[in-house]
Amino acid sequence: MTVTASPSAPAAAKSKPLSTLLYRYRWVRLVGLLSLPLTWLIGLYIVSLALLLVTAFWFIDPFTSKVIPGFTLDNFVLVFSEPAYVTTALRTLGIALAVTLLSAAFAIPLGIFMAKLASPWLRAVLAVAITLPLWAGYLVKILAMRITFTEEGFFNWVMAPFGITGPGFSLFTVVLTLTYLWFPYMALPVYTAIRQIPVNLFDASADLGARGATTIRTVVLPLLWPALLAGSVFTFSLSLGDYIVARFVGGANAQMIGSIIASNINLNPPVAAAFSVIPIAFVVIYLVVTRRTGALERM
Repeated sequence: MTVTASPSAPAAAKSKPLSTLLYRYRWVRLVGLLSLPLTWLIGLYIVSLALLLVTAFWFIDPFTSKVIPGFTLDNFVLVFSEPAYVTTALRTLGIALAVTLLSAAFAIPLGIFMAKLASPWLRAVLAVAITLPLWAGYLVKILAMRITFTEEGFFNWVMAPFGITGPGFSLFTVVLTLTYLWFPYMALPVYTAIRQIPVNLFDASADLGARGATTIRTVVLPLLWPALLAGSVFTFSLSLGDYIVARFVGGANAQMIGSIIASNINLNPPVAAAFSVIPIAFVVIYLVVTRRTGALERM
């Protein structure tokens, strides 16, 4: 009988130098794991934001209209002193907050009904209805809302027998359209969080004499804070950076921050870069305030 000797450890190590290196050195495994995501995060995202901030301090040559590298605060002075720019920034902030609050107001009762009251087949139908806006293209959904709220659109056609006319193209239509676009990002985490709430908490609240609104306020909302804040980060930031909705369904008096940036990106890139800092600052402030509530630590 012939016995085949197993290869020695040094020979096996020489045949697989990469696996041996990864086994011996933990930092090599860590670098290999994080190299691609860090390249994207630092090389593309953070560096791009840094270049944007640098461009905000440059200026335009008044004779050649070319961008000249340098350092000036005139762009920021213009952004914060021009009444139209300040009004647009505050309007955009109000729209983003309104979309967030409206999404939360719809998501909480819908999530309670789906998680605790609806039958399995109805729950599946509602889940499909919630995610349905994500299946269509962005512009397709905006154009659908535009067609709905035109003067001869579907809304006015349905409400005409009752003597009711639609809002037309206005700020309300912008808020409604943005809520339609980003509502799934609020509804899904809220629904998931409500499903994890034990049913006996609702029963205990009812046994103690609390009505539905009281149960939602004292039992459900404290447990939903992490999910609400997680969804609000998406609805707030996505609404804050949008401007195509305002262009198509907002009318003449519904400009948003993105509208100003888009109009200046070719005419005056430094001013566009300086104005781009405002939504970034809004998001950072929102995240800081959210973190101070302590809800993010329970997510």
